[in-house]
Amino acid sequence: MEYTKLGRSGMRVSRLCLGTMNFGVDTEEREAHRILDAALDAGINFVDTANGYGGVNSGLTEQIIGRWFRLGDGRRERTVLATKVYGQMNQSLDGPNSEAGLSAYKIRRHLEDSLRRLGTDHVELYQMHHIDRSVTWEELWGAFQMVQQQGKVSYVGSSNFAGWDLAVAQGEAKARGMLGLVSEQHKYNLLCRLPELEVLPACRSLGIGVMVWAPLEAGLLGGNALRPEVGHRSIQQRERIEKHRGQLMAYTRLCAEIDETEDVVALAWLLHQPAVTTPILGCRTLEQFERSLRAVEVKLDAHVLARLDEIFPGPGGAAPKAYAW
Repeated sequence: MEYTKLGRSGMRVSRLCLGTMNFGVDTEEREAHRILDAALDAGINFVDTANGYGGVNSGLTEQIIGRWFRLGDGRRERTVLATKVYGQMNQSLDGPNSEAGLSAYKIRRHLEDSLRRLGTDHVELYQMHHIDRSVTWEELWGAFQMVQQQGKVSYVGSSNFAGWDLAVAQGEAKARGMLGLVSEQHKYNLLCRLPELEVLPACRSLGIGVMVWAPLEAGLLGGNALRPEVGHRSIQQRERIEKHRGQLMAYTRLCAEIDETEDVVALAWLLHQPAVTTPILGCRTLEQFERSLRAVEVKLDAHVLARLDEIFPGPGGAAPKAYAW
């Protein structure tokens, strides 16, 4: 496994991050624990979750991870743990403050609940799951500064922020003498390259590491999209496959030429992008997880990278040069 620092922090994380959104939903607890163990054995020290994960049972995923930590053998000590705050959790307890969003109230209360479910006294990375522009950065950074001083949070990250949100957040943090954001979790893949316009350049300039969610575009880049025998698909899924069928066919041919599977190439391509710290592996099964590990070993040469750009063209670079003289 390869490791790198997360943004401007001194904390080193694996180039692959284990995502847990399926745990307790599509992946039962025993299989989830097998995947977590396999991740540690493979050298993956970075695990990402969220307080809202667990489907209709929000918080279930954190509980599954907490029970895994209780199995001992250094599991917690060897894990860089990341969780998130933003969504609605327990309306009966939070009352009018239960709506999705951010506030000092929510950060304090929901962090305590996450720590209890996870069975730990701190998280290495606490992330805002979405931007909430109705709350001032004075309030937010004040709340994060407090939980950091209490030793409950080591670093603060964001998710689904625009480029200008990142710039404002870092400016406000600097004014308070704080490190600010060390990571941004963002959707980015061969079929979704819009972040190359603003978000990725902002992250590189501001020292923010990029954690990529949906690296396989909900399975569209995983190789099964063109196989009619694979499972039931919704109307929306079938429409998306038809929309991108030409690209996906060309992609499958290229992957066959270099003798690699589509999912591995999609992950390897992300690891070749300078702004990307780590793709998040949203595996449902141990088999899927083990296959994904090869992405770290695959080196795509200039010719293959150029072919991928032809099949999945990006916006043409960073703004404004991508569209202006």
